[in-house]
Amino acid sequence: MADCTDYLALLSSDNKEIVRESAFRAGEDNCVEAVPKLAELLKTNHLGIQEAVDSSLRKIGGRETVEAVIPLLRSDEAPVRNLAMDILREVGNQDMPSLIDLILDEDPDIRIFVADILGSTGNLLAVQPLCEALLKDPEVNVRYQAAVSLGELGMEDATPCLNKAINDEEWVQYSVIEALTKIGHTSSVDALVKALDGASDLVASMIIDSLGEMGNVKAVTMLLKRMADAPTALRNKIVKAIVKILGGKSLTLLSDEERERFRQYLLVALQDEDEEIQDAAIQGLAYVGGEEASSGILKIAGGLDQDRDQDRLQLIIGFLAQIGLTDALKQGLLGEDQDVARVSVQVLSQIAPEACTMEDCVCQVLIEAFWKAALPVQRQIVSVVAAKGEERSKDFFIRVLNEHEDGTVLKSAVYLLGEKLRLPEVVDQIFPLMDHQYDDVKEAALEACIAIDGPEVEARFQEMFRSEEPIRRLMATYALGKLGPMENLDILTQAVEDEIPDIRKVAVEALAASGGDEAVWRPLILHRLSDESKDVRLTVIEIMGQHYDEEMAPHLIDALNDEDDWVKIRAMDALGEHATPQAAPLMIDMLNNSNRFVVMKAIEALGNIGGSEAFSALLEVTNSDEYELVSAAEDAISKIQEM
Repeated sequence: MADCTDYLALLSSDNKEIVRESAFRAGEDNCVEAVPKLAELLKTNHLGIQEAVDSSLRKIGGRETVEAVIPLLRSDEAPVRNLAMDILREVGNQDMPSLIDLILDEDPDIRIFVADILGSTGNLLAVQPLCEALLKDPEVNVRYQAAVSLGELGMEDATPCLNKAINDEEWVQYSVIEALTKIGHTSSVDALVKALDGASDLVASMIIDSLGEMGNVKAVTMLLKRMADAPTALRNKIVKAIVKILGGKSLTLLSDEERERFRQYLLVALQDEDEEIQDAAIQGLAYVGGEEASSGILKIAGGLDQDRDQDRLQLIIGFLAQIGLTDALKQGLLGEDQDVARVSVQVLSQIAPEACTMEDCVCQVLIEAFWKAALPVQRQIVSVVAAKGEERSKDFFIRVLNEHEDGTVLKSAVYLLGEKLRLPEVVDQIFPLMDHQYDDVKEAALEACIAIDGPEVEARFQEMFRSEEPIRRLMATYALGKLGPMENLDILTQAVEDEIPDIRKVAVEALAASGGDEAVWRPLILHRLSDESKDVRLTVIEIMGQHYDEEMAPHLIDALNDEDDWVKIRAMDALGEHATPQAAPLMIDMLNNSNRFVVMKAIEALGNIGGSEAFSALLEVTNSDEYELVSAAEDAISKIQEM
C-alpha cells in the first residue's frame, strides 16, 4: 500500500488514470498532506479526476480541506466554483471561522457564496454572521441569500433579525417571509401582520399564506380586523389562512356578529378560482353555512369529475352533509343538471340515518323525488333507500316492483323486500323476475325468494325444477339445496343425473353442504367421480377432501389417474393434506409428469405424506438441474425431517 508521500508523487503523474486512482486512494487513506494538491486538481478539466478529488476531499474534511477549497470560490470557471461550494456545504462546519471571515469579503459574489454555504452547516455559529449580512450588507442579493440560509438553519435565534428585515426590499422580503414560516416563532406573527400595511399585493399574499402555515391562533384576531378593508383577492387569502389556523369547527366559537360577517366572506371566497381557497371556504361553510352556502358548494361539486377529482369530491360531499338538508339539495335533486343531482343523492345518503323510514325527512325527500328524477338518479336513490329502508317504506318499493322496468332499480327493490325484509306478500311479484332478461336481476330474485323461504316458495321451486329450460332447473336446484336438501332429496338425486353439467355440479354441492346423513348423499357424489365434466369432477374431489376418511382415500387415489391435470392436482392436494401413505407410489410416478405444475404439486404432497419412499424420491429430485424443482424438493425434505 502506498503512503501519503507516494500519493503526492502519483498525483503529479502525466497519466490521468494514475492521478484519478491516486486521488481516490488518498481519500480512502485519509491523507491530509494531499489536500492542497487535491484541491488544485479540482481545476483539472477531467471529469474522472474531479469526481475522485471531490469524493476524497469530503472524506478527509477538516480545517485543511476548508482552507484549501475556499480560494476556488474565486475561480473564473463556474464548474470549479460549483464543486467548491458543494464540498464546503458538506465540510464547512468543520472550520466555521474561515467561512465567517468571508461574510465581510469585498467581493459581493463571495459574500453570496458564503451566505449560501453557511445555511448548510447546521451550526448555531452561522446565525450571527448571517444576521449581520441580512441587516447590513449593501448588496440585495447577499441579504436575500442570508435570509434563505437562516430559513434553512431553522433556528429560533434568527427570528429577531428576520423580524427586523421584513420591511426590506421586496426581493428580500420573499426570502424573509419564507424563512420566518419555516422557523414558525410566535414573535414573528406581529412582525408579519404589521408588514401587511406597506406590502405590495404579492408580498401581502405571501405573508397571509405564511401566517396560515404557521398556524398561530394569535394571528386570527389581527387578520379578522384587516378583512373589511382588504381587496377581494387578498381577503380570500385571509379567509383561507383563518380556516387553516382555526379549522372549521372553531369558527362556531366566534361571536354572532363575527361569525355572520365571516360567513359572508366565506361565500365570496367560494367564487375564487384558487382551489385551495375554495376548499377552505367550503370547510368553513360546513360549520357556519346555510342555504346559500349549500347551493354554492353543490355547484362546485357538480362540476367535478367523479374519477379524476374523487378525493376532493368526497370531502366536499362530507361537508355538504354536515350543513344538512337544504332546499338547495332538494332542488339539485330534481334539476336538469344530472351531475348536481348525482351529488345531491350522495350528500343525502350521508345525511340519512342508518335506518330510513317514511318519517325520516331525508328519506322522504329521496322517495318523493324518485318518480320525477332521471333514470341514473333513480338508480342512486333506490340504492340508498334500499340500503337504509325498513318495513314502513315497503309500499314505495312494492310500487317500484310493479311499475319500473330498469334492472338496476328492480334489483334494489328486490333486495329490500326479499333479502332484507323477507316479506312473503311480494313472492308473486319477485318470482317472475327469475325469467328476467338480465342475469343479475335473476340472481337477485333467486336470493330474495330463498331468503323469504316458506312452503309456498319451496313448492314453486319444486315446480320450477320440472321445467325444460336448463336455467330454471339450475336455479331450482340451487334454491332447493339452500331451502332443504334432505327434504328435497328426490329432486337433488335427479339433478345429480341432469344432462347439464352446471346443474349436476350445483346438486353435488348442495348435497355435500346439507348436513344430512353422509350415508345417504355420499354414494350420489362418489358416482360423479366419473362425470364427463371436469368441473363436476373437480367439485367432487374438493368435497372428498373436506369430508376425508379412509373410505375416501381409494377414490382420491383413483383420481390421480384422471385425464385432466387439474383433477389430479386437487386429488394430490387432498391426499397430501391428509398425509395418505398409500398415495406415495403414484405421487412418485408423477415426478416424471410433463406438466411442471403437476410435478411441483407432487413434491409438495410427498413432503406432507413423508416416509422413506417419499424421502428417497425427493432426494433424487435435488440432483435436478432445475432450480425451482430443487428448491421445492429441499423444502419438502425439511418438512419430512421435522415430522
